[in-house]
Amino acid sequence: MTTANIATNVSELARLKTLHNGAKEQLTFSDAEFERRLAGLRQIMAAKSLDAVILTSYHGIKYYSDFLYTTFGRNYALVVTASNSTTVTANIDAGMPWRTSYGDNIVYTDWKRDNFFYGLQEALKRDGVKATRIGVEDDFLPGRTRQQIADTFDGATLVDVSQDAMSQRMIKSAEEIEVIKHGARIGDLGGEAIKAAIREGISEYEVALIGTEAMVHEIAKTFPHREVRDTWVWFQSGINTDGAHNWATTRKLQRGDILSLNCFPMTSGYYTALERTLFLGEPDARSLELWNINVEVHKRGLELIKPGAVCKDIAAELNEIYIAHGLLPNRTFGYGHSFGVLSHYYGREAGLELREDIETVLEPGMVVSMEPMITVMDGEPGAGGYREHDILVINDDNTVENITKFGFGPENNIIDA
Repeated sequence: MTTANIATNVSELARLKTLHNGAKEQLTFSDAEFERRLAGLRQIMAAKSLDAVILTSYHGIKYYSDFLYTTFGRNYALVVTASNSTTVTANIDAGMPWRTSYGDNIVYTDWKRDNFFYGLQEALKRDGVKATRIGVEDDFLPGRTRQQIADTFDGATLVDVSQDAMSQRMIKSAEEIEVIKHGARIGDLGGEAIKAAIREGISEYEVALIGTEAMVHEIAKTFPHREVRDTWVWFQSGINTDGAHNWATTRKLQRGDILSLNCFPMTSGYYTALERTLFLGEPDARSLELWNINVEVHKRGLELIKPGAVCKDIAAELNEIYIAHGLLPNRTFGYGHSFGVLSHYYGREAGLELREDIETVLEPGMVVSMEPMITVMDGEPGAGGYREHDILVINDDNTVENITKFGFGPENNIIDA
């Protein structure tokens, strides 16, 4: 340590740091891809007459920089101006954010209150920007933090860009679709590992661990240059299948159980999913009937996803099948959603969901799921939750590709173990 670096009091420590520790690592996407994304954001800035954008969400920062932060109560940001993009990150992460992101980086320390906001000021100062209009993400920005940003840039107007940025994310590039296709393939591998592990007496969480491990190993093999994080499995049995987002428990599988297999490989912040109904042993007559009805809806839904289709129209037509069987009240959620930078704790491209209130028209570059689900309450014949889930890519030539290959329905998923 040099004499210049010796401090005897916390007050002598720097508020901000430059920590270019090591070398920039290989990112998930090419530099050209990140420039394409930033160019799209700058078009939004120009349309809204913004001097800068301060992104604070997991999905916003990840999409435009490739850096996925771990908050632990601290703030993170990506500051984008007409000429630069700079992550503002906590000193606890040291040089990792700079190594794993596209663009510049400013590190703020804990040694003085509000150093994060001081770092935001520094990012604009470096670019010679005196901001009068700043874009923020109101869909993910706590009110207190928003006010602190407003106070930091006194006199500046904060303008929401979250919905415009979401619309940009809805159309995937060829590089993004390649990552999503790998995710679907890895989800299928996790599903096969789970299917092979199913037996009477094994616990839900044990099955979930087996599926997660299989996927994590394949993610590390496929994306060796990126972090390995956030992959998970929801494996449910019996009454625990009633909700799509029910976490695995210690419940042991019993013969006759309805099962839900849900694999979620996370490939550098990109979410994919495989979800299937299974039975341990032959289902009873009513369970089989309900399962086949849901499969009927699923198959028709796969046919309806095509360029030019309107999200709300797809939902309306599929509703008619449930109505014919008296099962519309048993629907649990929408029929599908967009894919991309997404997880159970961040992100949602809500403008691209197959629901009755969404008027979005499907077009090339969109990636959507078909995932009908019904729930029959405990004590009723056929009790349990029934759902299937496939991922479809709308290609530039207007063809539609189903990238989920794991079989569905009674012919594939009755386990006689």
